Amino acid sequence: MWFWLAIIALLCWSGSDLFSKIGSKPSDKYSHYKMVMAVGLVMGLHACYEIFVNGVTITMSDFLAYLPVSFLYILSMTLGYVGLRYIELSISSPICNSSGALAALFCFLFLGQKMASIQTVAVILVCIGVVGLGIVEMYEDDSLREQRQAKANVKYSKSIIALLFPLLYCLIDALGTVADSIVLERLDEKVANTCYELTFLVMGILCFIYVVLIKKQKLTGKSEGPKLLGAMFETGGQFAYIFAISANAIAAAPVISSYCMASVLWSRIFLNEKLSWKHYLMIAICVIGIVILGMFEE
Repeated sequence: MWFWLAIIALLCWSGSDLFSKIGSKPSDKYSHYKMVMAVGLVMGLHACYEIFVNGVTITMSDFLAYLPVSFLYILSMTLGYVGLRYIELSISSPICNSSGALAALFCFLFLGQKMASIQTVAVILVCIGVVGLGIVEMYEDDSLREQRQAKANVKYSKSIIALLFPLLYCLIDALGTVADSIVLERLDEKVANTCYELTFLVMGILCFIYVVLIKKQKLTGKSEGPKLLGAMFETGGQFAYIFAISANAIAAAPVISSYCMASVLWSRIFLNEKLSWKHYLMIAICVIGIVILGMFEE
């Protein structure tokens, strides 16, 4: 059963990437707030289901204890949503998904946790891939960039800001993972996940107040539908992930951790994103490192 749950998590999270990208229009400067609203709504509904149907009990002290972790995760996701307006999903997803390697490095440097030699190699591979992606992206010839972006009918300019948001996601999500490992030593995983979802609900409500009530932005089914689908896939992936990891962590982790590879595939098929062979080489190096880390996750 763990295998199918891992596959569901992989498909859901890659689907979340795809629909989040579709919903993140370059012309809509409020798209990341609207994405937080959508995820907050769906996660809030799931949190209510966990509390009122499955009987998960949380206290204010639980909520406050997990709040810093929730804040880091939500901040990283929000920055990731901003970044989708400026860069291809094919580039953004592998960089964002490299946060696990950075988290492993942080745990080694600051928490004194040990890494096996193969894990060290994996971290190095991910770092090479991410840095390589940045170099390839920044030094690509403008005419070649325009040619490969023509089919997708979206133009992205060469910009440090375009790479900055997925890199910030990677950094902050890694910090969230480190904080998570500390807090979960004294907090149940289901309780922590419910606290996280409730925090996302609160942030979604705040974004709604800002975007709809203060900025008077209109919400339409056509523009917000992809965001809602992305939110549903995000929540479904989180739900499947918990059960897959608890059932067979060492086998499920590498399957799930390769979801960025599926995101790249979906972006090629559905978004017509086309990268150079240098981009794909760096992405492949990233994915290999991520999968190796997943295979040796304790």
